[in-house]
Amino acid sequence: MRVEIWSDIACPWCYVGKARFEKALAAFAHRDEIEVVHRSFELDPDRTKGDVQPVLGLLAAKYGMSEAQAQAGEDDLGRQAAAEGLEYRTRDRDHGSTFDMHRLLHLAAERGRRSELLDALYRANFAEERSVFADDERLVELAVAAGLDADDARRVLADPAAYADAVRADEQEAAQLGVTGVPFFVLDRAYGVSGAQPAEVFTRALEQAWGGRSPLTRVTGTDAEACGPDGCAVPRS
Repeated sequence: MRVEIWSDIACPWCYVGKARFEKALAAFAHRDEIEVVHRSFELDPDRTKGDVQPVLGLLAAKYGMSEAQAQAGEDDLGRQAAAEGLEYRTRDRDHGSTFDMHRLLHLAAERGRRSELLDALYRANFAEERSVFADDERLVELAVAAGLDADDARRVLADPAAYADAVRADEQEAAQLGVTGVPFFVLDRAYGVSGAQPAEVFTRALEQAWGGRSPLTRVTGTDAEACGPDGCAVPRS
């Protein structure tokens, strides 16, 4: 059975949701028969490569809140990430275009290292001090750490057309499926799970998808945080 996951490296709920899904998958009886495929989704597809700005200022402007309120939301997100065993730097992060990262992820998919690179990009963006935005050599370092060849990574980054069609194809497919926010999980093209749901919701979805086939049906659960074209859900204390 195939599970497709649309996500973006700039999306904190994708970072948390991946950990929650993997927790459910690890406990699933048929986990060895599940193929997980990661798909591209840009939250900010119109942002140019050099346009990088602090996360707190972005949140404050987007949601009409103070930077103190935005910081409180980041602190809460850090606690939720920690509950999943994830590191999360709640201060001094920045935000920028993720298009080049998605292009590298398609290279990594061809080399069988997509999950490794995705994890490296998430850690670098959410847990480490050095920015992943507008810094090609930083991306090359992460690609190498994930098992890719440095020259291959540099060739992709130097050619704006490399894997661009693959990224856009993923995004167009998401639009056709009605995906408006991420993370979004599609199980065997039969069930859809939206947002960073608790692990038990993913468990139920895996069991339902394994047990039968039907047109895409959203698996219900408590409202879960996600990121969409208008931004990411901001935790409020």
